[in-house]
Amino acid sequence: MSNANGGGGGDRGGRFLGWIVSVLVPLALVLAGVRLLLTPIFVNFEYRTPNFPADPYGFTQEERIDWSQIALDYLLNDEGISFLADLRFENDQPVYNQRELEHMVDVKNVVRAALYTWYGSLAGLAALGLWAWQAGGWEQYREGLARGGWATVYLVGAVILFVLVGFGIFFVAFHEVFFDPGTWTFAYSDTLIRLFPERFWRDTFLTLSAVAGGGGLALRYIFKR
Repeated sequence: MSNANGGGGGDRGGRFLGWIVSVLVPLALVLAGVRLLLTPIFVNFEYRTPNFPADPYGFTQEERIDWSQIALDYLLNDEGISFLADLRFENDQPVYNQRELEHMVDVKNVVRAALYTWYGSLAGLAALGLWAWQAGGWEQYREGLARGGWATVYLVGAVILFVLVGFGIFFVAFHEVFFDPGTWTFAYSDTLIRLFPERFWRDTFLTLSAVAGGGGLALRYIFKR
């Protein structure tokens, strides 16, 4: 009787482990995509895509790449907002106004939280994998990876659908979740809009979905039964 109960408990524990893995996988894949997009590679590629809208206020492609790289550097470094506030154009006008600077502080906080969550999800998957290997739960762990990969595919599929059908609604909803209302809207002449127009963000979400979805398909293929 005790062996049967122990076996049942072990089965339940293995299934529970598998479902935890399934939850962590989409987090790890999506946030890995976020980190990948916070690189010069994506920015350089995006500004050179066909028919990318020109800046009506005069930024050249190279200027956009240079200024956007500085913005990305700020999001990933440990500097304060003076890193951006001290920037000046050739006419000595500030690159960012006060409203933009406040938003960039908010964005940096969101990015930092996302990266910490990503590190935590990777650490969790590694720890659970080690435990599963030692405790005989490797099969449930593999099932969790495959199931989490498939869940990621469904998730990013929904995102792609929303982006293609109603990007404006999706974009507003996204910002309302992560930022206080009214703190993320700017004039078309503001630097943030000139550097990162709507096309940039639409392509960002589509690229992120493709990266995460590809990772999900790979996990499903590798670890399915």
